[in-house]
Amino acid sequence: MTLEAGVTAPEVSLQNQDGDVIDVDLDGPVVLYFYPRDHTSGCTTEARQFELERSTYEEAGVAIYGISTDDVETHASFCEAEELGFDLLADTDASVAEAYEVPMRSNQTMRTTFVVIDGEINRVYQRVNPDGHAREVLMDLLDAGIVELEG
Repeated sequence: MTLEAGVTAPEVSLQNQDGDVIDVDLDGPVVLYFYPRDHTSGCTTEARQFELERSTYEEAGVAIYGISTDDVETHASFCEAEELGFDLLADTDASVAEAYEVPMRSNQTMRTTFVVIDGEINRVYQRVNPDGHAREVLMDLLDAGIVELEG
């Protein structure tokens, strides 16, 4: 069963698409979205929509990280192809997915999103529909007053 809201978020330290080790600041707010595979239709839709919403997330002070079991090279080609401006993290041994108790199928993470604030899981989205998910998470955070936009 996936970790629930109110639980301390496990540390995330993984290589990004450039091979740099990223220690995610879990003081947040941060969105960690786990997805199955780069260059597939649903994952491309989800990544594109997070990219479309990225400036609004940034304005609200929210960091975005995509996480899958794909390797650094695959992430690099996916970021380049989709012109992504946020990090994709390579969880090749699924250790972070296991720490977050993300369901797996055929060595791929099932689509699951966590919002982490002050080191604690604030929200969990399971069985995510990739189309519209980036906007859904952003609107939930805004509507709940967790984040605000300037101006």
